[in-house]
Amino acid sequence: MLKSAASGFSIEKLNKICLCLVMTFTIVLFSSGSIAAGTAPLKYGDVNGDGIVDSLDYALYKKYLLNTVSEFPAGNNIDCADVNGDKSADALDFALLKAYLLGLITEFPAESMNNESTPWDWNGIIGTGQSLSVGCEANPAITVAQPYNNLKISLEGEMVPPWDDTNSKFRMIPLIEPVRVYGYYQGGPYPGNIFGETPHTAMANQITSLVRAASGKDFVSVHTAVGESGQGIDALSKGAAATGYSGHAYEATLFEVKAVRRLAQQAGRTYGIGAIILTHGEKDSGNTNYENEIHKLWSDYNQDLSAITGQTKKIPLFLVQQHSSGTSGTSASLLQQWRIGLDYPGEIICAGPDYQNSYVSDGVHLTAKGYQQLGELYGKVYYERVVLEHDWQPLQPISAEKSGKVITVNFNVPSGPLVWDTDLPEPNQSTLTEWKNGKGFEVTAANKRIIISSVAISGSSVKITCGGDIETTDLKVGYAFTAGGAKRNEGTYRWGLLRDSDKYIGSSSGNIIPNYCVSFEMAVR
Repeated sequence: MLKSAASGFSIEKLNKICLCLVMTFTIVLFSSGSIAAGTAPLKYGDVNGDGIVDSLDYALYKKYLLNTVSEFPAGNNIDCADVNGDKSADALDFALLKAYLLGLITEFPAESMNNESTPWDWNGIIGTGQSLSVGCEANPAITVAQPYNNLKISLEGEMVPPWDDTNSKFRMIPLIEPVRVYGYYQGGPYPGNIFGETPHTAMANQITSLVRAASGKDFVSVHTAVGESGQGIDALSKGAAATGYSGHAYEATLFEVKAVRRLAQQAGRTYGIGAIILTHGEKDSGNTNYENEIHKLWSDYNQDLSAITGQTKKIPLFLVQQHSSGTSGTSASLLQQWRIGLDYPGEIICAGPDYQNSYVSDGVHLTAKGYQQLGELYGKVYYERVVLEHDWQPLQPISAEKSGKVITVNFNVPSGPLVWDTDLPEPNQSTLTEWKNGKGFEVTAANKRIIISSVAISGSSVKITCGGDIETTDLKVGYAFTAGGAKRNEGTYRWGLLRDSDKYIGSSSGNIIPNYCVSFEMAVR
């Protein structure tokens, strides 16, 4: 929620902008997709926090855009100033404030946002994958309280399978970690698949906190966790052969959704599926058909889940990249986890990397804090894509071109400016040292590593200066893509330092959740 480039504005320029925008703004602005207010909505435009919207707020807003003041004193700060609901406070909002004070409009766009993107009382989220989807190495769990109204189903110790979704003992309970209490079921596939802290509760609480902060309205999500530790995409897919240790995930999803739908009807609530999250990829590190298999899973889920809930809108699938397998060289699944979001826009969304989070000593599994961080990332992206219906994209490359010894990589930046992270250590310091000055960037030509002399941020681009003449044969640039066998402390085997300046705050951790650059490799023009 950063103000847009206001430096260089004069008062005269601002007044001209305001007059032009006031003349041209129409009610079409009021169609942004968000959530209507419920309990105590924000007072949009009241940037000084005195309870009324008047000329004092107008004067303060002008000072903000002129950089005379750096923030607003109102408790909700930028949220109050974001009167058009586009997640920034800038000259567009200032023009609307002026229009409001002149009586040209009677409400702000953010006040009239509808709830079409949250059509259910209970919003289902399906979590599948392998060990990182079920909290391996994160026992004891840490997200053990539910501050909102998010839910999960309790099987009440009943044996499953058989897949009897009509069992009268099942009930809905507050969503906390672990998703299922240890000890009820023998470890293995669903329902004995939970090892520790999963991303689910932090994700749920992140969504709810963002919705409430923006509108005052509640948001309830119901989480289903069916992942199976150590299993490839084939074991998670429709038609997988069920064994004592795998193959239950897909059938378990349909079972839980049917059971939750029944309980929702009994409670007088509506229920549908808002998203699927896939935390996976280590087992399929060498699988060159991984993208197609993920898309088939998405397609099957959409057909079968919609048949149960009756919903017609497509259910998106969110995933993050895996960075631990293999411990050296490149990974087919890692690259495809980024590419699939480009190949199937709107259907499958790469939420970004997972290398920035906290790992246990094996460099593969997350700590409980790391799973919490992952859940906050999922929650932020769900809020952007599903709740607000924004065309959110991760921090990812758009193109790369060469000029002499310099390669320029152009990026989609969710929330500028681009910066180098200062908390993570520099990668490639003991192995792959040709790239030790690359902050995660890699350059190869004809499969040979090219020395990187320096990297520099330039607007929404990164300029990579190479140490010598660059061959043009099969010239590629990568980032956090190749592992050299060395992992960072409390981290994994691939990482980089490029991130944006997003100011979202994690509701569980209290930490800022910027967008880190995806791992990628692409051709240089």
